[in-house]
Amino acid sequence: MTERLTAPGDLGRRMARRREDLGLTRDQVAHQAGIDPLYLAYLEENPASPPAATVRRLASALKTGVDELLGGTIDLPPGRGRPAAHPSLERLEPAECLRLISPGGVGRVAFDEPGGPAILPVNYAVHQGVVVFRTAFGGPLDESLRTGVQGVEFKVAFEVDRIDDASREGWSVLIRGGAHHVPAGDEQTDVKASGVQPWAGGDRELYITIVPAEISGRRIRHTM
Repeated sequence: MTERLTAPGDLGRRMARRREDLGLTRDQVAHQAGIDPLYLAYLEENPASPPAATVRRLASALKTGVDELLGGTIDLPPGRGRPAAHPSLERLEPAECLRLISPGGVGRVAFDEPGGPAILPVNYAVHQGVVVFRTAFGGPLDESLRTGVQGVEFKVAFEVDRIDDASREGWSVLIRGGAHHVPAGDEQTDVKASGVQPWAGGDRELYITIVPAEISGRRIRHTM
């Protein structure tokens, strides 16, 4: 009897996203996994429960683990595995840092509140070299980031990272700069072109930008 794994409906999305992150075509992954490219296309585009052996081969071809493909690690923090045998830590140039974060996604804003330091995740976009995110009027990312003095902005830290548990590699980018509340008018019209959309939903019509004053980054790679 063929062993089958209970696969969530988003297995195909996870496979396609991982394949795209690696810069691989369907033909390349299908060849590595020993399956037909048309079958791979079906798995990526439709809910399915392929045989366990197929999932294991696909995980190997995609350089990840079965649990990651099946979403079994979604509620677990990243980076729980052992480090690679010969890791190296390298500094990233500012241009490379901006390239890495330019697709947008989720980052973290660090700032000081009356009760102490705070860090909150936000959906962000990079628009014309500036970090853009949206928040609610009156929320912590509004009131805590206002100095009350015209033209004077709080300096914040903004961090984005990517961790690949399967390969034990990853990178992080840190940006420091002033948090600018974007007023209505032409300036707001411009930043709206970034298309940033907060996952949290609700009324989040306050646009805040961070113009990088300092950019730094690190990457962990394997060395032989």
